[in-house]
Amino acid sequence: MIDEDFGGAKIALLYGGQVLVYLRDDNPAIPWPGCWDLPGGGREGEETPVQCVQRETEEEFGILLPARQIVWQQRYAGITPGSPHTWFMVGEITLAQIAAIRFGNEGQCWQMMPADEFVRHPQGIAHLRQRLADRLAQLD
Repeated sequence: MIDEDFGGAKIALLYGGQVLVYLRDDNPAIPWPGCWDLPGGGREGEETPVQCVQRETEEEFGILLPARQIVWQQRYAGITPGSPHTWFMVGEITLAQIAAIRFGNEGQCWQMMPADEFVRHPQGIAHLRQRLADRLAQLD
């Protein structure tokens, strides 16, 4: 996929009805301090959306994510007026990848959280909760 103008990408990595999440640092200088978040982040250089999410997933969790594990992706408008659009993806993670997680230096902790719990969690980032809820509803 070619997308010349986007700000970043996030991915919901699923295994057995659970999603990989991490608790952001409780630092008021960052966006969404103390909230549950998904892997991903801002674009660097000329990355494609898939390359962006692959790099971020490796940096944050030590997971090498082959493109074939990304099963769905969609472009979304920026969350604030004038902000660049972003990509939201859904992928499948293996038990071996979960066992091999090496949590990076961003965030307080990580866990595999039931996906339905994340979409209802008051500390989850609202637009990511909604995007995952919408995608899961399409699968029902």
